[in-house]
Amino acid sequence: MISKITHKGRSYTLDLSRPIDISIPLRTGKENVNAWYSNPVTIEPVRMGDWVGDVKLGGSVNFRNIMFNPHGNGTHTECVGHISKEDYSINQTLKKFFFIAEVITIQPEETADGDKIITQKQVENCLGNIRPEAIVIRTLENDKSKINKQYSNTNPPYLHCDAAALIDEYGIDHLLIDLPSVDKEVDGGKLLAHHAFWQYPHNTRLERSITEMIYVPDTISDGTYLLNIQIASFENDASPSKPLLFQLSESV
Repeated sequence: MISKITHKGRSYTLDLSRPIDISIPLRTGKENVNAWYSNPVTIEPVRMGDWVGDVKLGGSVNFRNIMFNPHGNGTHTECVGHISKEDYSINQTLKKFFFIAEVITIQPEETADGDKIITQKQVENCLGNIRPEAIVIRTLENDKSKINKQYSNTNPPYLHCDAAALIDEYGIDHLLIDLPSVDKEVDGGKLLAHHAFWQYPHNTRLERSITEMIYVPDTISDGTYLLNIQIASFENDASPSKPLLFQLSESV
């Protein structure tokens, strides 16, 4: 289905029947991507006496319990409630679901102490004069191991707080990244990039979201897309999510 949109004076056409899914699905077992020492996802049939919620095992319907941690078990979208004393839910704070997004690719730089960081200069160079509503950061190296990587105790790359502050300065409200967190795995609870992006607690930007543990295949070029962030209606700081990209063609 071909549609047209206008953003900042520019007109685009897009095919809504051709979404590009950049989420990692929740799968049962240890092959699912995992971080923060979370237990693996479990999807198990309900059992009540002789009755089992699995048609293959003789049940009348498939009726399963699912156990997961949204932050540790796959692609998820979170609100400022992730770091705030106040209770904010992603269901209440994310009110729009379509955004003009810029996909960028960055090779994190290695620091003297062995960390790998995404710097302010790298983000600035990638965006140039572009000021999208959302930014999608793909990091290198970028192979399919990201869909089942076990991140706990590996000190993954992260976003330097100055880069997060630049994204805030640019007025970008939605930050998506293919890492388990925008912050360093062990940072003493500082969460500097989260705070810089949400401007919490002194100028809190409630409408903003961070989506982590996406996967952007190499077949997707850097550039401008329409982004659709789909969440479940959890009254929680975070929800499993399904971000979709749609290729845009600028109309004359």
